[in-house]
Amino acid sequence: MNILFLCTANIQRSKTAEELFSAADKLNVYRSAGLSKKYVKKAGSTLCTEEMLKWADEIYVFEQMHIERIRAYTGDTYLHKIANLEIEDSYQYFQRELVLLLLERLPLEQMPPACPNL
Repeated sequence: MNILFLCTANIQRSKTAEELFSAADKLNVYRSAGLSKKYVKKAGSTLCTEEMLKWADEIYVFEQMHIERIRAYTGDTYLHKIANLEIEDSYQYFQRELVLLLLERLPLEQMPPACPNL
């Protein structure tokens, strides 16, 4: 499954989510991007494109304004794929509290043991 995390600038919340879940879950493909051209350019991060929205099977945003921004540019086309994690923009990259919120809202399924026969 292709999973896309979107926040404002792609430097704190969405980047943390992408890297956290990519490291912990090898069954899915994770990507992240920002929705503000201004802040993405300033940060040198990845700007969301419509190709990314098409690619994703599931899209997670962090605030209602992210959904509204997507709707403003693409109408209702991708709304069925979007879930709002409702995590405010007050966390730093990989801050412990952010990681705990992400794991609470998107719990990892039980991972199989790495080497069950050893």
